[in-house]
Amino acid sequence: MSIRVLIADDHSVVRQGLRMFLTLDPEFEVVGEAADGAEALRMARELLPDVVLMDLLMPVMDGIAATAAIRSTLPDTEVLALTSVLEDASVTGAVRAGAIGYLLKDTDADALCRAIKAAAAGQVQLSPQAAARLMREVRAPESPEALTERETEVLRLLAQGRANKEIARDLGIGEKTVKTHVSNVLAKLGVQSRTQAALHAVQIGLVPAKGIGADAGH
Repeated sequence: MSIRVLIADDHSVVRQGLRMFLTLDPEFEVVGEAADGAEALRMARELLPDVVLMDLLMPVMDGIAATAAIRSTLPDTEVLALTSVLEDASVTGAVRAGAIGYLLKDTDADALCRAIKAAAAGQVQLSPQAAARLMREVRAPESPEALTERETEVLRLLAQGRANKEIARDLGIGEKTVKTHVSNVLAKLGVQSRTQAALHAVQIGLVPAKGIGADAGH
């Protein structure tokens, strides 16, 4: 099963470079390229990619608006934001819109490939610095619906950066069931992404801030 990737960037040179990196890895299938946010949304609905690599600054519709639209209509498609500057309000905007993570455009090819594979597996990846910053910016839901014991367990593992497959193994349930639990958790918390759910888990003390995400030493 290859990972279906849609590339959205308004610079054709960047799109070509990304396509070139990704086609070297047999696990990826680049299903399309979009030059603006509106085109990215249209193509995502048509092609149902596993992961969209989303440039944040694009004409017609920016990457943040496109991320929000994709996440609200295609819950199985994860969005990885691509940004040229990290000190950018757009990073918090992207996470608020439902991006599972973000990458700097100067990320090397290996790190890029790892990040896409992790996103496709449902892994939250936030550095402790980014988590701390996002905690201040991205507000937790005020009065979320209560989670069941199993959903709370799924949320805890997800916030620790576990992939769906690992959560399934840890809890002795199927991967499909994990996805269902995750969807229920997101719906109950009223958030668009696993990353937002993970930040909520830190805010309610379910996991320590330093334990969030895939760089927490797995």
